[in-house]
Formats: sequence, structure tokens, C-alpha cells
Amino acid sequence: MDIFLKTISAVNDETRIRILRFINENGEVCVCDIESSFDMIQSRISRHLKILKDAGFLKVDRRGRWAYYTIRKPLDKFRVEILKEIGYLELDIPSLKGVCKSG
Repeated sequence: MDIFLKTISAVNDETRIRILRFINENGEVCVCDIESSFDMIQSRISRHLKILKDAGFLKVDRRGRWAYYTIRKPLDKFRVEILKEIGYLELDIPSLKGVCKSG
């Protein structure tokens, strides 16, 4: 029940829905790329990403000082359906501004 409630809470926020769609459309993205693309401060982005990760949507891969986020695979049917529904929404999703340098 706890993960169900975390999932529902995670998608009960427009910014998190937009971030989920952004990652789903762009694949693996660095926190600094999300920060730059959404024009938000890193601490706020990190808070949203933690909530989405704890809700079972995201996987994080840390490489040196960078953290890269992707949609977790495999996803259960519930989360797959949520992502599908988010894909139908008319949302203002920013373009990826690739500012991070790997390594």
C-alpha cells in the first residue's frame, strides 16, 4: 500500500508530471540538463527526482559528480499506464538543453 500511495502522490504535481514526460521523451538525462531545461534550481529539481525515484518511476546512475536519470525498466503495468496517460496530456515540455559534460 505504501508504494501505491507514493506513486499517487508523485504524480499529484504538475512539475513532476512534466519531468517524467521529459525523461520519458529524452531518455537518460543528467540533473544539470533537467535544471537548465526547466530553468529551476538544482535543489528543487533534486527533490522532485527523489520523489519520482521513491515512487518507482526512475533509476539513477551516478557517474563521478553527475547523476543521470532514466525511466526504470521494467516498469509494472500501473506505472506504464500512468506514463502512457501522461503522454496524452497537452503539456509544455521544454527542449533538452544538453549542458552537462560526461565524465
